[in-house]
Parts: sequence; C-alpha cells; structure tokens
Amino acid sequence: MCKANVNIVARKILIADDEPDILEIVSYNLTREGYEVYTAKDGNEALERAKQLKPDLVMLDIMMPKKTGVEVCRLLRSQPLFQHTLIIFLTALNDESSHIRGLETGADDYVSKPVSPKVLVSRVNALFRRVQKEDGKILRMGSISIDPDKFLVTVDEKEVLLAKKEFELLYLLASRPGRVFLRNEILSQVWGNDVIVGDRTIDVHIRKIRQKLNTDCITTVKGVGYKFDIPA
Repeated sequence: MCKANVNIVARKILIADDEPDILEIVSYNLTREGYEVYTAKDGNEALERAKQLKPDLVMLDIMMPKKTGVEVCRLLRSQPLFQHTLIIFLTALNDESSHIRGLETGADDYVSKPVSPKVLVSRVNALFRRVQKEDGKILRMGSISIDPDKFLVTVDEKEVLLAKKEFELLYLLASRPGRVFLRNEILSQVWGNDVIVGDRTIDVHIRKIRQKLNTDCITTVKGVGYKFDIPA
C-alpha cells in the first residue's frame, strides 16, 4: 500500500555553481522564502542531483567546471522528465549573445552576477507564479478539451463523463504534455490527504480514462510513470 502526502510540499530548487559564496547567499535567501534548496558545485554533480531530486527549478552557473551550465541545460532538456522543469542561468557574462544562447538552449530566464538576492528571489517567484496561472486554464489538445472550472472533458466535441479522480489525473498529465509524471508525484498531487491507496490505483484509473476517451493519448513509461501525448 502507498500513502500519499497531503501537506503542501515546498518547491525544490537545485543551485549549481562553483563559487561557495554564491551557493551560500542564494541558498540562504531562497530558503528564507520557503523553498527547499539543494546545491551542486559543478556540471556533473548538477546532472546527478537533478536526476535524484527531480527539482521544480534548476539554477545553473554558465561557467562551471566539468560541464558548463549550457551543456547541463541541453542535457536536461533532452530528457522527457525535465522538459518542463524551470531553468535559470546565473551568468557573469554581460554580452547579449551569451544570454541569447542560454535562452535558446532552453532556459526560462537568467540573472546576472554579482547576484542581487532581492532580484533573484523576485525572478524565481515570478516564474512559479507564471506556472500556477497556466494550471487553471482550459486545455485544448487535438480532439480533446479539458475545462477545470466546469469539470468537463470533451472528445470530438462530445462530452465524456469522468469520475473526480479520473478528471484530476487526466488534467495533471495533460497540463504538461510530454512530461513524465512519477507514481509518487501523481499520488501526492491527485490523492493527497494522507489517503492510503493500493499500489495499482493509478493503473486502474489510467485504464478507465483510456477506455472512456477512446483515444491513445496516455503513454506508460515502464518503471517510471505516465505521460500525456497530444492526440493527432
């Protein structure tokens, strides 16, 4: 049996920089803001810690040893698990081309060094607010429409009746197409409330959603979790 956690989990941030002073000041200020902060001192460690922690946001120094921030960003974005992870570059490079190159690699924002704690916290909060605003919108993908306010799902403009947890599970997956959601992550976000559920609960709900939608849009990633693929 698995127990899902009801408490609001602090968002996880991974900071990768080879300057101890930067790690200390950034960690301190983000921790004060209520975030769960982890650190890495080079590009290789950043990749390993990202795989272990699955952070909500990764902050990368561009000029790191072993692998640069740009290389780490490119490698993270190449994996489905990190397609929608927020990424911010920390950079002492003031030329415009470096910033453009970083953003084209897949970063969401950048902060110039020397780091202003107030500016950095403001940028991080703004990125998370942007994600939250996206979460309540109507999702329209291919033949499927999902309206969270009306609790309504349609396929080819025909209404499909889903149970509450089926709807919440579908909306979670569809909110980030292509992103692989882990089983524990699904349990925490959909069931919560310390409700004890069986190991196969997610599988049963996924099977029912597939049957009701009659559309091949949810893919099982063996040994990992599930992802939503936009139907043709």
